[in-house]
Amino acid sequence: MTVWSRDGDDLLLSVRLTPGATREEVGGVWTDDRGAAWLSARVRAVPEKGKANAALIALLAKRLDWPRSAISLESGDTNRLKRLRIKGGGEALAYGRLSTIIEEQGEAS
Repeated sequence: MTVWSRDGDDLLLSVRLTPGATREEVGGVWTDDRGAAWLSARVRAVPEKGKANAALIALLAKRLDWPRSAISLESGDTNRLKRLRIKGGGEALAYGRLSTIIEEQGEAS
Protein backbone atom coordinates (compact mmCIF):
# COMPACT_ATOMS: atom_id res chain seq x y z
CA MET A 1 0.00 0.00 0.00
CA THR A 2 1.29 3.45 -0.89
CA VAL A 3 0.46 7.06 -0.05
CA TRP A 4 0.56 8.17 -3.67
CA SER A 5 -0.93 7.39 -7.04
CA ARG A 6 -0.20 8.62 -10.53
CA ASP A 7 -2.57 10.68 -12.64
CA GLY A 8 -0.83 11.13 -15.97
CA ASP A 9 2.29 13.20 -15.29
CA ASP A 10 0.97 14.29 -11.89
CA LEU A 11 1.31 12.66 -8.51
CA LEU A 12 -1.66 12.46 -6.12
CA LEU A 13 -0.52 12.36 -2.51
CA SER A 14 -2.58 11.33 0.55
CA VAL A 15 -1.49 13.22 3.68
CA ARG A 16 -2.58 13.13 7.31
CA LEU A 17 -1.79 16.60 8.69
CA THR A 18 -1.30 17.54 12.32
CA PRO A 19 -1.46 21.34 12.66
CA GLY A 20 -0.22 23.26 15.69
CA ALA A 21 2.72 20.89 16.22
CA THR A 22 5.87 21.88 18.10
CA ARG A 23 8.05 21.12 15.07
CA GLU A 24 7.54 20.71 11.36
CA GLU A 25 8.21 17.32 9.84
CA VAL A 26 7.02 15.00 7.14
CA GLY A 27 7.62 11.28 6.97
CA GLY A 28 6.30 7.94 7.98
CA VAL A 29 3.00 6.34 7.13
CA TRP A 30 -0.24 6.40 9.10
CA THR A 31 -2.87 3.76 8.30
CA ASP A 32 -6.53 4.49 8.90
CA ASP A 33 -9.12 1.98 10.14
CA ARG A 34 -10.00 1.07 6.52
CA GLY A 35 -6.38 0.18 5.76
CA ALA A 36 -5.64 3.23 3.61
CA ALA A 37 -2.11 4.63 3.89
CA TRP A 38 -1.46 8.35 4.49
CA LEU A 39 1.84 10.24 4.62
CA SER A 40 2.23 11.79 8.09
CA ALA A 41 3.01 15.50 8.29
CA ARG A 42 3.18 18.07 11.10
CA VAL A 43 3.23 21.85 10.81
CA ARG A 44 3.45 24.64 13.39
CA ALA A 45 0.72 26.68 11.71
CA VAL A 46 -2.75 26.67 13.22
CA PRO A 47 -5.76 25.38 11.24
CA GLU A 48 -7.24 28.83 10.62
CA LYS A 49 -7.94 30.46 7.26
CA GLY A 50 -5.84 27.95 5.33
CA LYS A 51 -2.62 28.64 7.27
CA ALA A 52 -1.93 24.97 8.02
CA ASN A 53 -2.62 23.95 4.41
CA ALA A 54 -0.24 26.63 3.12
CA ALA A 55 2.40 25.50 5.62
CA LEU A 56 1.96 21.89 4.46
CA ILE A 57 2.46 22.86 0.82
CA ALA A 58 5.54 24.93 1.72
CA LEU A 59 6.98 22.06 3.77
CA LEU A 60 6.44 19.51 1.00
CA ALA A 61 7.88 21.85 -1.63
CA LYS A 62 11.01 22.29 0.46
CA ARG A 63 11.46 18.60 1.32
CA LEU A 64 10.74 17.40 -2.22
CA ASP A 65 12.69 20.26 -3.83
CA TRP A 66 9.68 20.94 -6.03
CA PRO A 67 8.10 24.31 -6.92
CA ARG A 68 5.46 25.39 -4.40
CA SER A 69 3.28 26.60 -7.26
CA ALA A 70 3.14 23.01 -8.62
CA ILE A 71 1.56 21.63 -5.43
CA SER A 72 -2.16 22.14 -4.83
CA LEU A 73 -4.80 20.91 -2.41
CA GLU A 74 -7.32 18.65 -4.16
CA SER A 75 -9.48 17.83 -1.13
CA GLY A 76 -9.53 18.03 2.64
CA ASP A 77 -9.47 21.81 3.07
CA THR A 78 -10.84 21.63 6.63
CA ASN A 79 -10.07 17.97 7.29
CA ARG A 80 -6.95 16.36 8.76
CA LEU A 81 -6.86 13.93 5.82
CA LYS A 82 -5.87 15.65 2.59
CA ARG A 83 -5.23 14.86 -1.05
CA LEU A 84 -2.62 16.95 -2.83
CA ARG A 85 -1.74 17.14 -6.52
CA ILE A 86 1.89 17.60 -7.46
CA LYS A 87 1.99 18.73 -11.08
CA GLY A 88 4.65 17.01 -13.12
CA GLY A 89 5.75 15.03 -10.08
CA GLY A 90 4.84 11.58 -11.37
CA GLU A 91 7.69 9.14 -11.56
CA ALA A 92 10.47 11.54 -10.54
CA LEU A 93 9.11 12.08 -7.04
CA ALA A 94 7.26 8.84 -6.36
CA TYR A 95 10.21 6.58 -6.79
CA GLY A 96 12.92 8.91 -5.54
CA ARG A 97 12.56 11.72 -3.04
CA LEU A 98 9.12 10.79 -1.72
CA SER A 99 10.13 7.21 -0.95
CA THR A 100 13.13 8.50 1.00
CA ILE A 101 10.97 10.88 3.05
CA ILE A 102 8.51 8.11 3.94
CA GLU A 103 11.26 5.77 5.06
CA GLU A 104 13.03 8.42 7.20
CA GLN A 105 10.36 8.43 9.90
CA GLY A 106 9.43 4.77 9.71
CA GLU A 107 5.95 3.55 10.51
CA ALA A 108 3.84 6.07 12.47
CA SER A 109 0.60 5.28 14.23
